[in-house]
Amino acid sequence: MTIPVWAWIAVIGGLLVVLAFDLWIVDRGEPREFSARQAGFWVGFYVTLAVIFGVAMWILAGPTSAGQFFAGYLTEYSLSVDNLFVFYIIMSRFAVPKAYQHKVLLVGILMALVMRGGFIAVGAAALSSFSWLFYVFGLFLIYTAVQLVRQHGQDDEEEIKDNLVLRWARRALPHTDDYVGSRVVVKVNGRRMVTPLLIVMIAIGTTDLLFALDSIPAIFGLTTDAFIVFTANAFALMGLRQLYFLLGDLLQRLAYLSYGLAFILGFIGVKLIAEALHSSGVSWAPEVPIWLSLSVIGVTMVITTGASLIKARRDAREGKHITTTASADQG
Repeated sequence: MTIPVWAWIAVIGGLLVVLAFDLWIVDRGEPREFSARQAGFWVGFYVTLAVIFGVAMWILAGPTSAGQFFAGYLTEYSLSVDNLFVFYIIMSRFAVPKAYQHKVLLVGILMALVMRGGFIAVGAAALSSFSWLFYVFGLFLIYTAVQLVRQHGQDDEEEIKDNLVLRWARRALPHTDDYVGSRVVVKVNGRRMVTPLLIVMIAIGTTDLLFALDSIPAIFGLTTDAFIVFTANAFALMGLRQLYFLLGDLLQRLAYLSYGLAFILGFIGVKLIAEALHSSGVSWAPEVPIWLSLSVIGVTMVITTGASLIKARRDAREGKHITTTASADQG
């Protein structure tokens, strides 16, 4: 699908307007915590925007392109839920006050979107020139899927390390020890300094870029159209901040999320390799239709979420029963 320049400009301009409006809402008045009701409204708003965009693609570009967008969007969104665990740990490590967390996430995610745009452009150009990269991406996704299963249940905090950009920022940028309201730059004794809020934003943005190392190859396994890859990433990232506050403690109850994501990544990895073989003339290698990919991704996330919530409910009942029995024994 060939996308005219005006369409790129219109989409990017529209996204920037929505994000600017979102940032204005966050910054107006006194800093305050993001309520579950507000988070629910904005999650619904961004999901609705994505659906409208997908329907528009269906009308203007046909069902195949629309299907690729929805499959890519669901994949990126589901992978982003796993990222929220790490965002939660980063917020805790830096002791970010709850009233400022929504601003940190918004700016950090906006940074990630800009960096992902460059990543997508390079990836699309590389894939068009070097078809063997499909095999590399496929094997990498299968490897990542295996690692997700092997690392299930391990302490996520042990896996988080300060990346090169964050270490450089801490060394190179003069910064205050404490937060100064919601400000990212202040003057102290005539010297301009950054606050820990900027450091956290850099941590969120660059950490999300590291997550793109598996999510970008995953969506390229569904479509090689750079426009679809970028817009699916953009819509998934735009609603990520509100999802963080909406899910809240539910994040800790998604016990089987890693298994679901591993299955999706493994499926897309096998799909990439099979389609690369099919394109190379291997007759037995199947070409997986986009409707099948969309179905596998959607059904996997529904089953994963449902099984996780059932387990959480069962664990809660068993915990309550144990507590009640212990109290009775003491009596």
